[in-house]
Formats: sequence, C-alpha cells, structure tokens
Amino acid sequence: MATTRPSALRLLAEQSFSRAAGAPLLAGNEVELLIDARAAYDAWLAAIRGATGTILFENYIFRDDALGREFVDALAERAAAGVRVCVVRDWLGCLGQSGARFWAPLLAAGGEVRAYNRPRLASPFGWLSRDHRKLLVVDHAIGFVGGICVSGTWLGDPARGIEPWRDTAVAVRGPAVVEFVHAFADVWSQLGEPLPVDAATLALPCGHVDLRVVATVPNTAGLYRLDQLIAGMARRNLWLTDAYFVGVAPYVQALIAAARDGVDVRLLVPGSNDIPAVGSLSRAGYRPLLEAGIRVFEWNGSMLHAKTAVADGRWARVGSSNLNLASWIGNCEIDVAIEDDAFARRMEEQYEQDLARATEIVLKMPKRRRVAEGGAPRAARAQGGSSGRAAAGALRLANSIGAAITNRRVLGPAECTPLLVAGIVLLAAAVLALLWPRLVAWPLALLAVWIGVALVARYVDLRRKAPPAGEEVPRPPG
Repeated sequence: MATTRPSALRLLAEQSFSRAAGAPLLAGNEVELLIDARAAYDAWLAAIRGATGTILFENYIFRDDALGREFVDALAERAAAGVRVCVVRDWLGCLGQSGARFWAPLLAAGGEVRAYNRPRLASPFGWLSRDHRKLLVVDHAIGFVGGICVSGTWLGDPARGIEPWRDTAVAVRGPAVVEFVHAFADVWSQLGEPLPVDAATLALPCGHVDLRVVATVPNTAGLYRLDQLIAGMARRNLWLTDAYFVGVAPYVQALIAAARDGVDVRLLVPGSNDIPAVGSLSRAGYRPLLEAGIRVFEWNGSMLHAKTAVADGRWARVGSSNLNLASWIGNCEIDVAIEDDAFARRMEEQYEQDLARATEIVLKMPKRRRVAEGGAPRAARAQGGSSGRAAAGALRLANSIGAAITNRRVLGPAECTPLLVAGIVLLAAAVLALLWPRLVAWPLALLAVWIGVALVARYVDLRRKAPPAGEEVPRPPG
C-alpha cells in the first residue's frame, strides 16, 4: 500500500492539472531556453530558412522595420520555393506597425496572411479580444513560443544607449509540436478556409521533457486555473516574472496564502514600463503583496517583457500570457507548462541572474533598495508592447476606485494619484452633463443604436444558419 500511494497522488495531480489547463501532459520532448530576442530571432530565422514543407507564424506585432523586413524576405523566399507559409497577425497589434506594403513581397511569392479580429459593425466590442500569441512552427518538427514580437524594439538601440528588452522564449521539439499546430490551425480556421493537418508529418518523441501546451482562446481561462493550482500547490518557492502584472483579487489571495504558509513567493516586474502610466498604476497593488511577505522586484533595464514562472525546482512556465485578466480571459494566448527538474533549475538560475539587475521594493523605506551593485541605470522608454497593458491599467484604476467607494480594503499611498484623476474626470463629466446634456445623450444614443443594430444583425445571421423546422441537428459523438 505504501508503494502505490505516491503513484496515486501523482496521477491525481496530473489529472487536476490536465483538467484545469485543458491540456494533457505530453512526454518525450526536447526544450531549449532562449534568453532575449537576439537568440530567439536567430533561431527563428534559421528554422524558417531551412523549412521544406510548412511555416506557421502567429504573432501579435509584426513591425515594418529592418528586422521585420528580414523576416518577410525569409518567408517570401521559402514561399517562392514551394513551402506553404501561413501568417496570422493581430489587427490591433499591427495597427500603425505594418501595412499592406510590408506584406506585399510575401503575398506575391504565394504566402498567406490573415488578420485576427478586425473591427466589425456586428460586434461593437469584439475588437477587445486580441491574438496575443507568439508562435512559430516549422515543418511540424520544431515550435517556438514566448513573449517576443517581430520588432526591432526588442533589440534596443545602442546608438541611443537603449538596451535590448529582457524577454524569454523556448524552442520545442517532440510531440508537443502537434499541439502547436492544432492551436495555430484553430485560429486560422476562424479567419478563412481551414488548415489541413497531416497526421503523417506529426513530430515523434525526441527527448525526456514532460510538458503541457496551454493554448487559450477568449473565455476559456485554462491558464488562469492552472496558475491558481500552482499557487495553491507550491511548497518551497514560486518565482514569477511578468510584464504587466495586475493583481486580481483571487490570484493575489492565492499568492498571499502561499507566502503566509512559508512559500518563497517572488514577483519580478518592469521598473521602466514602455507605458509609464501603466507602471505607475501597477505599483498601487504592491502593498498587500509586501505585507504578506511576498518579495517584489523591479527590473533596472530598458523593459522587462518576459512572462515566466518557476515553482519548487520542478515546474516552469514560459509563454505569451501576462498575469492579468486580458491574457487569462480576453485573448488568444499560448504557453508551455514544463515539468522537468533540469529545466526548472535552469529557470531558477536565470531568475537569480535577473534579480542581480533588479531593485527590491520594501515597505517603510523612502527609496528602493538595490539587490546588487552593477545594475544598469534605467534606459529611455521604448515603444511597443502587449495588448494587456491598457486592460491592466484600466483594471488597476477600477480596483482602486471600487475599493475607495465600497471601503472593502485599506488604500495605500500609491493609489492617491489614480483616485484624484478619476475624481476629476467624473466631476468634469458631471459638469458637462448638467450644462450641455446633449454632449452626453447623443453619444449614448448612437452607442445604443449601434449595439441594437448589431444584435438584430446577429439574430438574422443565426436564423439563416439554423436548420429548417423538423430537421435533426447533428450531435457530436460521445
């Protein structure tokens, strides 16, 4: 009996993780950690230039700069050689970053490019959902995921003294690549003709790493459930890195409970955010974490954009998801959750190296305390970033206002500015409504008309697609 209990507990944990994430544990993979954009770009371009069958590329930002054009040229060369090249770009992420002229060489060579979630009259607020993934799959043999977009911004600007952004990605070979292909094909089919997946070309085991591919779409929240489970099950340590952390109450409570139970919980976030206002709003949530014993650090470089976690020297996560509701619930995201001692140790080593260039935030001190000497000064802000930024800032502001109105928690000094800004904006809106009511009534009426027309149009569309009366609707097997 004593010999079977550990196996039963492991099976129970595996079942819980699989159900929470909606992703099975896949054995037989090889995983390579790619630190920062230069290493990732070199690996991506090498894989693209060596492609013989298919290239599936899905990314939030493709920027029309020297780096972006290098990628388009490489993709176009392969497309002209007969490789099927399929690209999914996010409409909002690429807005102002790249246009039709940027994609012309690839399209002329026979490549295919589709934009995710353009604004539509039938969905007034549909544009809020974004494809925030950073996914590349070549020949169904190797796949890459992480937080890195196709933009020279990630490489910094040495001439102006701006360091490269700090980011993380992984290269994966083995059965997990199958899940990457299916994840891409799922989004591709939403935008046009589906992508056939040839089972004969699927990747075979080539390593010893177990992992899950957590490919989320809006309103599935698989990674959120998994992150909650990890916070609840961590026994020794839980070290998090996130670009746009927003402390939603349930997750913050899970982190606090872990810290109070003796788990070494750490959070590393940007010190110089690419949108300074978002960074200021994010700091408003530090106090409850610090009071619970969670250690919070701010990166000293130009921008920290990685989204990673490592727990108990056994479990690690790398991908595109930030710790906020936009990523957990609103976007298409893709992450890998890796269960491997050697990889987790490598992640812990990298985390400790990152902390050597970070500043620890402490309570009851007027200034931040340096973790180690030698860290570079904060560089100038760069442009670019992720879809979670605006949602993160809005949610932080909403949390502060809600706490002030309901008195459900003690507010910290860092929340003074958001409350003042919100109060002035609301008072100004009230004055406008009293003096010029049409300024408020007309926009609201137009919005109501738009939503009403969209709902009626959706009803008509669904009725057209409905089967005739009396015809049986086919049911899925099982």
